[in-house]
Amino acid sequence: MKAVVYEEYAPDDDYKRILKVKDVEEPKPKPNEVVFEVKAAALNYNDIWGMRGTPIPVPLPHISGSDAAGQVIAVGEDVIDIKVGDRVVSHSNMSCRVCSACTDGREYDCGKRTIWGFETGPLWGGFSEITHLPEVNVIKIPDNVSFDDAAAASMTLLTSWHMLVGRAKIRPGQTVLVMGGGSGVGSFGIQIAKLYNCTVIATASPDKLDNCIELGADYAVDHRKDDWHKQVRAICKEISQKTGVSPGIDVSFDHIGQTHFNKQLTLLKYGGTLVQCGATTGYDAQTDLRHVFFKGTNILGSTQGTKAEVEKGFYWMSQGKIKAVIDSVYSFEDAAEAHTKMVTGKGLFGKILMKP
Repeated sequence: MKAVVYEEYAPDDDYKRILKVKDVEEPKPKPNEVVFEVKAAALNYNDIWGMRGTPIPVPLPHISGSDAAGQVIAVGEDVIDIKVGDRVVSHSNMSCRVCSACTDGREYDCGKRTIWGFETGPLWGGFSEITHLPEVNVIKIPDNVSFDDAAAASMTLLTSWHMLVGRAKIRPGQTVLVMGGGSGVGSFGIQIAKLYNCTVIATASPDKLDNCIELGADYAVDHRKDDWHKQVRAICKEISQKTGVSPGIDVSFDHIGQTHFNKQLTLLKYGGTLVQCGATTGYDAQTDLRHVFFKGTNILGSTQGTKAEVEKGFYWMSQGKIKAVIDSVYSFEDAAEAHTKMVTGKGLFGKILMKP
């Protein structure tokens, strides 16, 4: 079978130099595993980290891809609920399932947790014609959800659901600030907050603001402007005049990090929450601690989520309440171009897919 493989890192982001379509051995299922033919796989930022060899050196030779959807072609002898012919998508949070965190329903806090397609290998990820996963790490796709939509949703829908519902515990009527609404997680963040009847202020680059409104955001702000936070504050005052509640953000949904972190803190109400899952602009955020202790601010880290959470997300997709946003689809042969588009973000709104 063919797969997108790299055998060395590219700290200079020269993906064309390292990404090659190669023939690799077709997997056979272990007793607890499911083997499926990949119909679509989505790109994530961990694919970039992997090729850079930082923050952790991934196994080489490497096949990336944490989000893959396809049709089951073989199952191991101990597999119980998945059958040949089932339509499935990956749940990439691989945990031990027996430690105190896992048995407490916090598999995302497992000390042995790994992300499939990022930390696994060598040669084990979703950018291949055929791949394999333990039964516990695949989810049946609802009949009315396509392979493309399932692949686009898998990790980002899970991440967004866990951030807002699992960690921040959003409630109807709150004002939610979704940073980077044009990204995969941001697009789902907007929709989940609206599912919970929240007022949503999304930020994005100028060319993506209308897309955020079309997706359900009540307001959209250009976060590339230095005074973007002043516009958000003005919107909060407008909302306050309409509703009678105190002005400010109840929940800020962040994955941008360094460049916008402290300004988010200034926008939060007393007792407000900032939930954070990433740092695409950098890790070294400046923080004015007065906005933390004096306002009783909750700062919550979040990563991945539970299988039950992503299944809830797919339920709402099947009901037409949440949809995947797909920017573009590439072939394996054009993998370098696909990853370059993701890392530059130029004209990108939603998820990028690759297909064999």
